[in-house]
Amino acid sequence: MHIIKLDAIDSTNSYLRQLSSTKPLKDYTIVMSDYQTKGRGQVGTNWESESGKNLMVSMFKDVSFLELKSHFYISMVVSLAIIKTLQQFSITKLSIKWPNDILSEDKKLCGVLIENVVKQDQLRATIIGIGLNVNQTQFDNLPRASSLKLLSGQHYDINEVLFGLITNIKHYFKILKAKAFDKLKTEYESHLFRKDKPSTFSDTEGNLFSGYIKQVTDSGCLQLLLEDNVLAEFNLKEITLLY
Repeated sequence: MHIIKLDAIDSTNSYLRQLSSTKPLKDYTIVMSDYQTKGRGQVGTNWESESGKNLMVSMFKDVSFLELKSHFYISMVVSLAIIKTLQQFSITKLSIKWPNDILSEDKKLCGVLIENVVKQDQLRATIIGIGLNVNQTQFDNLPRASSLKLLSGQHYDINEVLFGLITNIKHYFKILKAKAFDKLKTEYESHLFRKDKPSTFSDTEGNLFSGYIKQVTDSGCLQLLLEDNVLAEFNLKEITLLY
């Protein structure tokens, strides 16, 4: 494991992706930064963070053992590793807001950005970006954001959180490499935010509709039970789950 520590960078994911394109990287090469000027989230969103107070890290992982059609299991592995780590730091009421936001009750603690490296229709590697709110206590204009410190009242050693996270990511990747897909999927779905509860969604045109989250497919689509007992599947770009 190789850790690169930076004071500031535009995006740890972008830095690591560029680095991987110039030379071979060891498995679990990690880039962490005290501050990101252009931290990125899912579907082009930005990740805002105070300098030095949170964990902003990207990890390079060889996933050539995994078929391209199973790429969403990477997201499951990372989500479960974060949940396990936060439980070990006594954070409770945790859930996964599809596809991989980590919540405590309905407050967002952590966002994940996964960028896969695909060559000739085969998965080669993945770059896992994680932004975890650790010691930040002020979130201007972000009423749904929270942090470990806000939830517990404790101050955390960010390096200690990082090493706990790395240990759990390695654990879940071992399960994935053993092709225990059902085990991962069952555990992931057990943590799904608002599973089997009436929930509101927005489509790409801003139209609202209701449904019940039933499960995720192997490809990462969300399966909803709609009116008249219709089961429908949606991908990440098609709908947004509202709180």
